[in-house]
Amino acid sequence: MSNFALEVENLAKVYERRGQPPVRAVDGISFSVPRGEIFGLLGPNGAGKTTLLKVLTTLLRPTSGAARIEGFDVVARPLEVRKRISMVLQETAAELFLSVRDNLLTFARFHGLDSREARRRADTVMEKFQITSYAEQKVQDLSGGSRRRVQVSKVFMIETPVVFLDEFSTGMDPILKRAVMGYLREEAAKGRTIVLTTQILSEAEELCDDILIMNRGKQVARGDLNALKLLSAGVYEISLTFDKLPETIASDVARLAPLRSHIDDNSIEIALKAEEENILDIVSGLSKKGRVLRVEVSGASLEDIFVELTKEK
Repeated sequence: MSNFALEVENLAKVYERRGQPPVRAVDGISFSVPRGEIFGLLGPNGAGKTTLLKVLTTLLRPTSGAARIEGFDVVARPLEVRKRISMVLQETAAELFLSVRDNLLTFARFHGLDSREARRRADTVMEKFQITSYAEQKVQDLSGGSRRRVQVSKVFMIETPVVFLDEFSTGMDPILKRAVMGYLREEAAKGRTIVLTTQILSEAEELCDDILIMNRGKQVARGDLNALKLLSAGVYEISLTFDKLPETIASDVARLAPLRSHIDDNSIEIALKAEEENILDIVSGLSKKGRVLRVEVSGASLEDIFVELTKEK
C-alpha cells in the first residue's frame, strides 16, 4: 500500500466553451500528500482550487491525468474513494429541511454507524461546535454562520481517513474558529489527512504542515512555510507606531511601492521587497517623519509570499 493519502499526477481539467477558447481550470498539477498531514491548497479566486477539490472528491471527471485517494483511482474506483473521504465544499448545503440533530444522524448512518453510536457522537459534536441549543431547529432557520457549523461538524461524526474542507471557518467567531483549528490538529495527530483551502492565510500559516499555492490552474509553489519563505527572500514586513500619525505618511509609504500596506490610527504596517542592506535606511527614513513609539521588522509572512507569487506579471 502507498504511504500517501493523496497522489495526483499531471492532472488537468479543461472546460470547453462554445465559440470561445477552452478554460484550463486545472493545468497539469502533480503532488502527493502523506497520511496524517494538514495540507493547504491556496490561491486567488479563480486559481482552480475548488475544481481540483471536486475532481479529488469524484464530483468532476478530470480531462487527463490521474488522482488516487488512499490508493483508489478517483475515476476507476469512485465508490471506494467516497467511502474514505468526507468533505465540506463552499456550496455544499446541509439538509435544509432536517433538524441539526437529524442532519448529523443521517450523515452518520450513511457512513455505516449504528443508531446508538451516532446519537452519542451527535451529542459530543453539537457541544463542540456550540450548536446544542439549535439541535431541534431546521437548518433552513439558522444563520449562515450556524449552517456552516453544522456542515463542518459533520466530518467529526465519522472517521474517514481523508477530509476535504473548503473555507471551513466561514461565519465562525474567533473563539470557535480557534477551537475548531485545535480539533483539526487532534484529528491529524490520529492519522487523518486534512486538505483545506482558505482565503485567511493566517489559518494556513498556523495549521498546515505543507502548502501548495496555485494560480491560473498551475502550481506556482509547494513546501512547508520555511521552504516557501525562501522563495520570497527579500520581502520584509515593517511595523511602526507613532505618538501621532505624520500627515505625509500615506504618500511616503506609497513611494516605497509596497506589496501591501495598512494604516490604522497611529500605526502603519507595510510589506515590501528590498535589499537587506536598504531596510534600515527605509525604517530610518520613515521614523524621521514623527516621534516613534515602536518599531518592528520581520521576514515575509505567508500573506507576503502569496501576494508575491500570485501577482500579475
